[in-house]
Amino acid sequence: MADGDGLGEAATAAASSPAPAPGLSPPLGWRERLRAGLAGTGASLWFVAGLGLLYALRVPLRLCENLAAVTVFLNSLTPKFYVALTGTSSLISGLIFIFEWWYFHKHGTSFIEQVSVSHLRPLMGGTEGSISEPGSPSSSRESETSRQNLSECKVWRNPLNLFRGAEYRRYTWVTGKEPLTYYDMNLSAQDHQTFFTCDTDFLRPSDTVMQKAWRERNPPARIKAAYQALELNNDCATAYVLLAEEEATTIVDAERLFKQALKAGETIYRRSQQCQHQSPQHEAQLRRDTNVLVYIKRRLAMCARKLGRIREAVKIMRDLMKEFPPLTMLNIHENLLESLLELQAYADVQAVLAKYDDISLPKSAAICYTAALLKTRTVSDKFSPETASRRGLSTAEINAVEAIHRAVEFNPHVPKYLLEMKSLILPPEHILKRGDSEAIAYAFFHLQHWKRIEGALNLLQCTWEGTFHHVSVYPKKELPFFIHFTAGLCSSTAMIALLTHQFPEIMGVFAKANTMEKVGWESRAGSTIHDLDDTKKLSLSERACFIGKRALHVTNI
Repeated sequence: MADGDGLGEAATAAASSPAPAPGLSPPLGWRERLRAGLAGTGASLWFVAGLGLLYALRVPLRLCENLAAVTVFLNSLTPKFYVALTGTSSLISGLIFIFEWWYFHKHGTSFIEQVSVSHLRPLMGGTEGSISEPGSPSSSRESETSRQNLSECKVWRNPLNLFRGAEYRRYTWVTGKEPLTYYDMNLSAQDHQTFFTCDTDFLRPSDTVMQKAWRERNPPARIKAAYQALELNNDCATAYVLLAEEEATTIVDAERLFKQALKAGETIYRRSQQCQHQSPQHEAQLRRDTNVLVYIKRRLAMCARKLGRIREAVKIMRDLMKEFPPLTMLNIHENLLESLLELQAYADVQAVLAKYDDISLPKSAAICYTAALLKTRTVSDKFSPETASRRGLSTAEINAVEAIHRAVEFNPHVPKYLLEMKSLILPPEHILKRGDSEAIAYAFFHLQHWKRIEGALNLLQCTWEGTFHHVSVYPKKELPFFIHFTAGLCSSTAMIALLTHQFPEIMGVFAKANTMEKVGWESRAGSTIHDLDDTKKLSLSERACFIGKRALHVTNI
């Protein structure tokens, strides 16, 4: 999900059956092919059937007479009607445009598009192809595909994200502004549901309450639900986790709650271990309890780091990485790197980098810029641009420059924050690899480590300025189509209303002409033939006179 590998979900995927070879899938049966063909031609068949029904009922419904009556009614309308019509249309489209703009800035998506996809598409049969029974071939193919695409997800959970209650809320108290976007919190809610829930929650009432709590958007409602879960079960680890994250106003309070969560989590984890092979449900429950235990220990290590007990934090992280090696994809090593840099244990930092700075592992700004910092540290105190230009760069300086080039190539946004050319803000809970959000998250915690090494920022500035190129802020949030559409609709109707108000006679004639065009020549021809049938009782000269007048009338229109 939001984490690069799904916050533990991808770790459990390794235990599943291997994915089929790319590009190979079982052939569809005749029922599936027939269903797909009917789904593709269903709309066309309905359209043709509707036209046929309309043609069959043309006489009982008196369509020609009704069209003639509509034409007479529209011809009798005054310009004031068209002014009111276009003005009302402009007002309504303007209100829709304003609402779309507000919804997009608050939620990051189009309201009309979201409603269309969520509600209208199922009614039109757009999700029939994706509905399948659990365990069916199509369901397994979809799960395998999603599992393969999981590693390509660009949004990762920030391994150094702050505590909502003890840190993010303090910013809100001081400034009155929310430090997290709705999109960021929505990704965290999805992470929590993936990380802290499973299909067996209905077996324990407290877990059922917590499953609803993670879906709540209102923080007071989540906290209230956590207390309800504790009333049902005093050993509900996830309830303590929620209270530590969102209710605790200090790191000390958060650590106290996480210790209670650890005690409960270890008990539940041992029980799950004893029953893990009894059924697939028990295995799913063990994975969930493992995720909860790892999360608690990780946050306890971060509490110790923030309270100054850095060696204790390092020990917890090292033990965690040894005890649960498949979960190293949670980027616990980035927490370890930051703590070791605070201890100035540069040899240990190099050992961690040697293990994780591998071509087969996903890169990050923390890895690339920490590697550059270690190489910069050996030459930065004696580095001078003037001296280097006269005598050239030494081997160590070339290595440092190349490491900085590599880091800048991975994320070119970081140097501006390290050099304090851009203001730092609180890091988000999710980051975009190689993006501005990752640069903020890295610089927020690592700027002090660069400042501690004499000349490191100077060498970074000299190297970065020499290879600087303007980069676009990634990603650019593009306006949805419906915002452009409603803006154009509002502008065009407003212009028509203004022209109708200023030139009522001309616009009235234009509107009537367009109305006659929309009615169609078929209705006019039909009414003409109907009138000719009525003239059969007239003489030959009277018929010729009537046809001439009718032709002249149609030409004037």
